[in-house]
Amino acid sequence: MAQQGVKEKKGGGKEDALVTEITPQSEDFSRWYLDVVRRAELADYTPVKGCMAIRPYGYAIWELIQQGLDRRFKATGHVNAYFPLFIPSGLLMKEKEHVEGFAPQVAWVTKGGDEELAEPLVVRPTSEVIIGTMYAKWIKSWRDLPVLINQWANVVRWEKVTRPFLRTTEFLWQEGHTAHETEAEAQDETLKILALYKEFAETELAMPVVDGQKSESEKFAGASKTYSIEALMGDGRALQAGTSHNLGQNFAKAFEIQFQGRDKNLQHAWTTSWGVSTRLIGGLIMTHGDDSGLILPPRIAPYQVVIVPIPRGNWQETVLPKAQALRDELVKAGVRVMLDDREAYTPGWKFAEWELRGVPLRIEIGPKDIEKSAVMVARRDTREKGSLSMDGLAAAVVQKLDEIQQALYDRALKYREEHTQRVSSYEEFTAVMEGRPGFVIAGWCGSAECEAQIKAETQATVRNIPFGSAGVTGTCVKCGSPSTSEAWFAKAY
Repeated sequence: MAQQGVKEKKGGGKEDALVTEITPQSEDFSRWYLDVVRRAELADYTPVKGCMAIRPYGYAIWELIQQGLDRRFKATGHVNAYFPLFIPSGLLMKEKEHVEGFAPQVAWVTKGGDEELAEPLVVRPTSEVIIGTMYAKWIKSWRDLPVLINQWANVVRWEKVTRPFLRTTEFLWQEGHTAHETEAEAQDETLKILALYKEFAETELAMPVVDGQKSESEKFAGASKTYSIEALMGDGRALQAGTSHNLGQNFAKAFEIQFQGRDKNLQHAWTTSWGVSTRLIGGLIMTHGDDSGLILPPRIAPYQVVIVPIPRGNWQETVLPKAQALRDELVKAGVRVMLDDREAYTPGWKFAEWELRGVPLRIEIGPKDIEKSAVMVARRDTREKGSLSMDGLAAAVVQKLDEIQQALYDRALKYREEHTQRVSSYEEFTAVMEGRPGFVIAGWCGSAECEAQIKAETQATVRNIPFGSAGVTGTCVKCGSPSTSEAWFAKAY
């Protein structure tokens, strides 16, 4: 493990709590990830097992994710609401497959104050149950449909093994729940949201994803069909980055969500649910980060630019005012800027600190730069440094940020392509799966038995069957029977 460095203050002071060195990815990727989460001050452990405190810098990333998604939801006609954290146990039991799927992760409330509750309450692991109950009250006619509601909330799932952002007992997410008049409308909604997630992940997070349908064993408990977007992390493991579920009429029948149709007959609604969570922050870290810490895509970075004044001479009268003017110019252009004018830290310390935090672009300005009417600009992704004229700086910075955003996506896509391979035999499949090869594409007969055997023998799961792969004929990589699809397998978080 890397020696823990310390941040040096100007004058030789030290802060033991804040370290700059992190474990190299090649040495221990898992430890590298935890080092980055804590040392970039994204989150920290708490006295509550499996629960994290999201620190301001980490929460700022989540807020940008929220804002980007919320705009998209509202542009497609969805509205936000809020539903209770607690669910009566009797309601949870109504949908058999759903309760069986979530039973091992449910947290129960059995006492209120000093009194035993007559009916135990569940702390929501997801909200289909309580929302379905309310929809049954609100939906009476085809004129009430569609109902397109999203909720920003926290949920609790009692996890045995946890890791900050990736899998925690309590986490933050959004969960959309919609009700429709027809099966076709529900399916359209399910795929519309999946496409929205894919566009968001690739456009805002610079995270290429594979979209497709989950296998029967991997689908959401109680759903008719589940679709997902799957990303590839820097260690060759896959990450399920978002899911969209067509619930059919399963929950509508369990919770009596009925309406009078256009033909005057009483019928059940068709429902969907879909969500992404703070797990996306974990995906960001592992998709783009390096041995120096975070690398944040500009569109999701709390600070897109950090300005570091170089303290020479009477810099507070000469350099600082110019740095402040540049900051104001960039802010006016819509750039999120941090002017780091703290006197207690050296420029070198600041450079390392903001690299650790993944700020896309660093601007250095000192007396010599002012003489030349230019600044030094350093990119976090490539570490390239160059001079930019102060004249028209805002436009040049915006262009650089766009270049970085695209470069990060292109780099992640290239990594995925280099770590995706197609195999035709099980011998080849097992040999490839010895390490962490990324995605492995193989024919699959669709049987749960073959899927379970593959998982038991290699730890690999069917991530999804990408759109366009369902009609690909061949033979099953496990049993040799005819296959009608190509599945994407991987070891996953």
